Amino acid sequence: MKSYEKIEQYDTEITESLADNYRVIIENLGEDVNREGLEKTPERVAKAMQYLTHGYGLDPLEILKSALFTENHQQMIVVKDIEVYSMCEHHMLPFFGKAHVAYIPNGKIVGLSKIPRVVDAFARRMQVQERLTDQIKNCIQEALNPLGVAVVIEAQHMCMQMRGIQKQNSVTTTSSFTGAFEKDKTRKEFISLVSNKLS
Repeated sequence: MKSYEKIEQYDTEITESLADNYRVIIENLGEDVNREGLEKTPERVAKAMQYLTHGYGLDPLEILKSALFTENHQQMIVVKDIEVYSMCEHHMLPFFGKAHVAYIPNGKIVGLSKIPRVVDAFARRMQVQERLTDQIKNCIQEALNPLGVAVVIEAQHMCMQMRGIQKQNSVTTTSSFTGAFEKDKTRKEFISLVSNKLS
């Protein structure tokens, strides 16, 4: 019978460097880094942080360009309720929620799975929600040159819920629009589509 072997790929040098730093942090917090429950924690956190910020190694523009197709469709395309998990750069605590993304093609469409991939590529970095919203919009605009792009993100921030003001039910909403979505009618249609459940 084979023994269980977990295979993960992380940069060994970075993992060791991060683990050394987390060992010091844990000790500075008053814990015994050598006790059983914490013995492997520095290495686990080092790997977790690399995973949570792996967006730095991704090129969102190339993700979109890898699946562009010529199509004469000129109506709104909406991908909504995309899960977002990111890391607030001010306190290194998570924020999470949903992204809603739309664009109106101008001769080119993109494979639908690429939009959530672009959201992830930007979200898996040290972020602020406002910048994240703009980065997603700008990337889609650059790659597709559509008639317009709309991005809305709704997120809960652990830096507001676990510490500081401690408002448990607060949700932050950010939006960013280009082109046709800057017109009131088109923007209202988008907001209506992402707000309502379609039967």
